[in-house]
Amino acid sequence: MKEVKARGGICNFYTRYVICILGSIGMGIIYGLKVNFHVAIVSMVNHTAVGGGGKDVPQEDGPFIWSKLVQGLLLSAYFWGYLVSELPGGKLAENFSAKWVMFSAVFMNVLSALLSPLFAEFHYGCLLMLRVIQGIGGGVTFPGMHVMLANWAPPGERSVMSTIVYSGTALGTVAFMLLAGIIAARLSWEWVFYIEGGVSAIWLILWMIFVADTPATERFISQEEREFIIESLNENSDTATSSTHGELKMPWKAALLSPAFLAILVAHTCSNWGWYMVLVELPLYMKSVLHFSLKDNSFLTALPFLTMWIFSMILSKILDVLRAKNVMTTSTARKVATGIASLGPMVCFIGLCFFDDQIAGVLFMTLAVTAIGGMFCGFLSNHIDIAPNFAGTLVAITNTVATIPGITVPFVVSLLTEKDPSIKSWRILFLITIGLYIIEFIVFTIFGSGEQQKWNKPDDIDEGEPLKNQNGN
Repeated sequence: MKEVKARGGICNFYTRYVICILGSIGMGIIYGLKVNFHVAIVSMVNHTAVGGGGKDVPQEDGPFIWSKLVQGLLLSAYFWGYLVSELPGGKLAENFSAKWVMFSAVFMNVLSALLSPLFAEFHYGCLLMLRVIQGIGGGVTFPGMHVMLANWAPPGERSVMSTIVYSGTALGTVAFMLLAGIIAARLSWEWVFYIEGGVSAIWLILWMIFVADTPATERFISQEEREFIIESLNENSDTATSSTHGELKMPWKAALLSPAFLAILVAHTCSNWGWYMVLVELPLYMKSVLHFSLKDNSFLTALPFLTMWIFSMILSKILDVLRAKNVMTTSTARKVATGIASLGPMVCFIGLCFFDDQIAGVLFMTLAVTAIGGMFCGFLSNHIDIAPNFAGTLVAITNTVATIPGITVPFVVSLLTEKDPSIKSWRILFLITIGLYIIEFIVFTIFGSGEQQKWNKPDDIDEGEPLKNQNGN
């Protein structure tokens, strides 16, 4: 792309951090519009007609007589789109535009949210289609933002910038869920989609105006900041773009056989199992075993995500400072952060095996979620370290595989607790989670790396045929 004239920073701030904040809000919107449906559907279904009445069901039934099967399909349809869109999203972000990939992702989710009440009234099949579309948008967000970070984040600030962006997923999840509950209770379920979708649409305008794919094509940036980012990227990595090298050929064999990449894949998958345990299943455990209802205290629901955000920001800044002072290498920094994100929650799950009271449950859940925040500046930003040219595709691969726990965790929990919902069944689940955290820690500690891999450099790639030039020849 042609370089544009720099007009100066946005409101005298570093433009790269404005982009990070907008990226964080965008990630929050994606995750928020995904989970708000889980809250809204409780008010949408006629539980009396379906036969799902009980003390936890709202006093007023919703208009839709959807069976448990239909409800399950609507809730899981998001993952159908998510799984099929990641790899195409990564290639589009790398070879076309990460900015517009991310814009399209949020646009699909915003539009689907606004249309959800109308489509639900028409037929649940139409709503099912919208959920798939939302999943497609959700699937391309991580690849899109990884490519944005590869183009915008100086290596010395990569931990902090990645944490700012990806911590938005946690904040968006809890904020949208809490607001959805309030909106559904005080207004109606339709307004959950109208209000949250409508407010989120403002982001589309801001992203379209203020964000560019690279510092060279960003108008709202100072010349000094532009030169600093470009020079730091050139000094620390051999990052190529489609504008200078044509469409880069993904070195599939080299990447899939790379210990550094496989370590990220294992860590991402194991971590996601634990993430879905604390996000979805621990509240269920506290409700069914400890007889503690988190929905009665919104503060305790939000607290773990707030402490997670604070801790992740502090940790990422400390690691970047230590790296800048050459006290710690990038490899060590990524391993320390991932170690905290695995050993921290592992200890909490061990505690849950021995302490079964409400205070311990709240304490361990809060500490577990907080420690998991280390993943943002750990393995989750590591794709950019080892291969910035293919960061979008690499995170698409690991995130696709790591989505499997999101599907299997609820199934395994239901299977074990259906016949015996006591603490005995939950201890089995906790032990499985502990084992996966141990695997994550060992594998990433041994094989993880913060060094750029040889196969990232276009001139060194040897896959049996030369790179394409600008004309595709």
